Amino acid sequence: MKISVIGCGNMASAIMGGMIKNGLVSPEDVTASDVFEPARQRARNNLGVHTVTDNADCVKGADLVLFAVKPGSFAGAAAGLSEVITKDQLVLSIMAGKAIADLEKVLGSDKKIVRLMPNTPALVGAGITGYCPNGNVSEEEMPIVRRVIESFSEAEQVPENLMGVVTSLSGSSPAYVYMFIEAMADAAVADGMPRDKAYHFAAQTVLGSAKMVLETGRHPGELKDMVTSPGGTTIEGVAMLEKKGFRSAVIEAVRACTDKALHM
Repeated sequence: MKISVIGCGNMASAIMGGMIKNGLVSPEDVTASDVFEPARQRARNNLGVHTVTDNADCVKGADLVLFAVKPGSFAGAAAGLSEVITKDQLVLSIMAGKAIADLEKVLGSDKKIVRLMPNTPALVGAGITGYCPNGNVSEEEMPIVRRVIESFSEAEQVPENLMGVVTSLSGSSPAYVYMFIEAMADAAVADGMPRDKAYHFAAQTVLGSAKMVLETGRHPGELKDMVTSPGGTTIEGVAMLEKKGFRSAVIEAVRACTDKALHM
């Protein structure tokens, strides 16, 4: 399989690296383009892929084309490609807020397009990606799409009307989790713990708690109750979070992000 990647940022590098590491493609099968030479150089040095400056040259002969540029850069990056990308190539996009209709308008309604929303934990092989195809992608091609995604992330197919929710729930929410880890560590430092240990304890606790949800299949509320002993320390913390509107703040943050994703 020949892969073309337009954009050599962190997420594009994670995707290319996952495909190569898991044997889906070899470095010589990947061609990447970027307007910035330092980005192209990182891709060459770290991944061994071929890089070019011209997007039309990048996509020619590829089986799969991935758009990994900022949404605002799409029009410029895709200029003239509607005549270069063929209806036989699979086109994947990780651009937030760019609906399938937006891509079809620029690239042509006859193109096979799959919209993806990965998240940054893909950089460490622990991401999850929502994806949805347009009507031109055949049932026989969907396993190929899934194999590509699963080379760098978990994969969940969703209808396009949920892609805004995917953006807020998984694409943007790592930022909220990092803020939570930072805040817990700051509290521990205030109570006398060295900062390096505070970050380790906080991050490992978040990791382990998430693993408990995924591996036990129990409701998060049930797992919370298991930690919350009558008259104990945990209920004091839970009560303070409720007093400060913790859950309401999280809900409103995620919904605000969804609204932004739907109106970019």
